[in-house]
Amino acid sequence: QVQLVESGGGLVQAGGSLRLSCAASGRTNSYYAMGWFRRAPGKDREFVARITWSTGRTYYGDSVKGRFTISKDNAKSTMYLQMNSLKPEDTAVYYCASQMYLGTNFDSWGQGTQVTVSS
Repeated sequence: QVQLVESGGGLVQAGGSLRLSCAASGRTNSYYAMGWFRRAPGKDREFVARITWSTGRTYYGDSVKGRFTISKDNAKSTMYLQMNSLKPEDTAVYYCASQMYLGTNFDSWGQGTQVTVSS
């Protein structure tokens, strides 16, 4: 099992930037990928970005392509989400999650961190 703790959320004006962090502990060398998801009030959970832990290959949701960058630091077992050009519609609780094996669900989740973008 992997334990995940997000940090870095907050309040920012539209056009601003934030960097989220996700610190992992436990079986940190055993998972296939990690990712970021978000849930806005009244909406379904949305995929934001994913990074394959061994190769660093990245994938992004259409709504954040070109604005957000996912990265990792293997030595620190930490994943990051750099969010630039933030929009009010990016307001949500952001969650990090881990995927143990290719083709399986993300099965370990953090508690979430609130990001609020004011117009």
